[in-house]
Amino acid sequence: MPVGFLSFERKVLPQDRHPLFTSYPEADFWSKSVLPLCTFEVHSVGFIEDQSTDALEVDFANKYIGGGALHRGCLQEEIRFMINPELIAGMLFLPSMADNEAIEVVGAERFCDYKGYASSFRFAGDHADKRHFDSFGRRVTRIVAIDALCSPGMKQYALKYLLRETIKAFCGFIDQSTYCQYKGLFQVKGLHEAHLYPDENDQTSRNHLELNEASSTTVETNQGASVSLPALGNSEGEGKDLPGIATGNWGCGAFGGDPELKAIIQWLAASQASRPFVLYYTFGIDALQNLDQITQWILSHEWTVRDLWNMMVEYSSQRLNGRTNLGFFAWLLPSLTSHNLSNTN
Repeated sequence: MPVGFLSFERKVLPQDRHPLFTSYPEADFWSKSVLPLCTFEVHSVGFIEDQSTDALEVDFANKYIGGGALHRGCLQEEIRFMINPELIAGMLFLPSMADNEAIEVVGAERFCDYKGYASSFRFAGDHADKRHFDSFGRRVTRIVAIDALCSPGMKQYALKYLLRETIKAFCGFIDQSTYCQYKGLFQVKGLHEAHLYPDENDQTSRNHLELNEASSTTVETNQGASVSLPALGNSEGEGKDLPGIATGNWGCGAFGGDPELKAIIQWLAASQASRPFVLYYTFGIDALQNLDQITQWILSHEWTVRDLWNMMVEYSSQRLNGRTNLGFFAWLLPSLTSHNLSNTN
């Protein structure tokens, strides 16, 4: 019998504002955030479960965790439940996830290797799990289940559904205790949460957010007050205490999501949640062949969460209204399209 422990946590973003927790964020939360985008590393081969950085691994979940694991399903989530069968226990007591909920599981051991996907999925031998144990006796395998919209079609470009998907990912990626550090410091200094997300139209509350050389975040007000916040991750990959995110084509494939949009949504959510990096596994799909070029271009221009969110919203509005049929990457950087065409010719 394996030894050790597992923990199952239902993560919730409260609908009502709460002094100790980050609540369900509306659109202006994203459009005003000046947090930097975290680093983004693209892998065209390999699998999420094989990453070796102790990152939080994303389960492309059904709203009922486990999906068809005990029936006929054999997609990303069901495969994960087959190779880490202790996850199946959560299906007994974790009911359907609401839009403001995610589920995180820590400690599930992996017992087998596999090959294939869906109808080609096959057992490929025993797996000796070498992940180390934490102080609670759990294997350091962190899995977060987030459920995407199913068959969203064109409505996925509407602001309502962009917001839903971004908040769902943010709920899975956020560590509320980390955010409590911010809240506690604000309360001690007499500052307000809005100082992280200033209103550009309110000159009396406009603040400057910068990352200093010690990797702490300094928030300064125009009244001279300042707070140094702990290093929780930034675009240089700092903030080592908080693990990054290992993910891929969440909500795409059978669920029908736009792969380009979903990649950007997860990047926004990870950055806002102060995760230091995203490891993105494309599984070699053609739609994401320019993902590395796009993300590195964005990082080189030092975009913030606000910059990328507003650009995504503008693109989605044009796509929804029929003003463009381009994918997000081609719309954002037309030079990539012309470059690919010239290479083809």
